[in-house]
Amino acid sequence: MPDISQLFQLGQQVQGRLTQMQTELAQQTVTGSAGGGMVTVTADGRGQVQSVKVDPTVVADGDVEMLEDLVVAAVADAQRKAEEVYRSEVKKLTGGMSLPFQFPL
Repeated sequence: MPDISQLFQLGQQVQGRLTQMQTELAQQTVTGSAGGGMVTVTADGRGQVQSVKVDPTVVADGDVEMLEDLVVAAVADAQRKAEEVYRSEVKKLTGGMSLPFQFPL
């Protein structure tokens, strides 16, 4: 059975890897889209939205409600993709082992 100092060292290693993972996620980008690409959203690997691009034809139609729906859908798509990247990184960190809790983004 490991002693307390070994457990402490392991905890420090995991904390260091988590910090590194957060930094790596912040540097990755994912792109979500809606309406066949009429609205695209770029987010970092943590799901933080970086930019929104809207095809000018959506605005020209004057359908604000549709535009709002497309933006929401594109953001959700980007966040879903960021979640996939996050889960992949956590899987690498834990060696594929399933944990009963999630690490915060």
